[in-house]
Amino acid sequence: MAEISAKVVKELREKTGAGMMDCKKALTEVEGDLEKAIDYLRKKGLASAGKKSGRVTAEGLVGSYIHFGGQIGVLVEVNCETDFVARNEEFKGLVQDLAKQIAACPNVVYVSVGEIPQDFVERERAIALGSDTLKGKPDNVKEKIVQGKVDKTLRELCLLDQPYIKDQSITVEELIKQVITKLGENIQVRRFSRFVLGEGIDKPISNLAEEVAAQTGQAAEPSAPSEPAPVEEKSKSKGKSGKSGKK
Repeated sequence: MAEISAKVVKELREKTGAGMMDCKKALTEVEGDLEKAIDYLRKKGLASAGKKSGRVTAEGLVGSYIHFGGQIGVLVEVNCETDFVARNEEFKGLVQDLAKQIAACPNVVYVSVGEIPQDFVERERAIALGSDTLKGKPDNVKEKIVQGKVDKTLRELCLLDQPYIKDQSITVEELIKQVITKLGENIQVRRFSRFVLGEGIDKPISNLAEEVAAQTGQAAEPSAPSEPAPVEEKSKSKGKSGKSGKK
C-alpha cells in the first residue's frame, strides 16, 4: 500500500473542501491517486461540504421519532442556514433518519467528540493506562495503545461517528456531508434526547404474601423458624432385685 503523505492530503482537501480524515481515507482507498480520490469524494458526496462547515446555522427543524410499541422516543434538533432548506423534503428526510439513528443507538449520548467533558476523557485514559495488557511494553507503544482505546471509547458515545443504520459503509457525519453537498447549505446536529420507558425508575419488588395479607386485612407475619422436636430422655431400665434364698 502506497504511503499517503500529508502534502497530498492537504492538496486534496484544498481541491475538494472535504475534511482531512475524509481526504486521507479517500487516498488510502485509491492507493494515493489524487484524481481517483477526487472522484471517490464526489461519489460519497463529501467534496465541497467542508467549505460550508463554518457558516452559521440558525434555521432548521426539531424532529421526533417514536419506536414501534411506544417504548423508545427521540427528539433531535438539526440546524441549517435558511428556512427554505428547512422546508426541503431532503432535509426533512435527514432529520427523520437521524432521529431513527439515535433510537437505534442506546450508547450514544453526545453529538461529537468535542462535546465530551475533559474529566471523562482523563478518567478513560487512566483506566486504559492501568490495563494489564500494557505490562512490559515500551512507553511509545503504551501511548499508542492507550490513545487507541480512548479514541474508540469516545467514538462509541458520539452520534456523528456511528455507522449509518441504512448504509453501514458510511458514518452519520458522512451522511450529513452528502446532504450538505446536495442542498448547498451547512447542516449541524445541535442536540438530541432519547427517552426509554421506565428508565431510571426504581420498580418495587412484589411480595405475594404481603399482597394477599393486604387484601384480606391481615398483617403478613414472617414464619417462625421451625424448632427441632424435644428429644425425650429414655428411662433407664431398672433391674429386678431378688433375694437369694438358701435351701
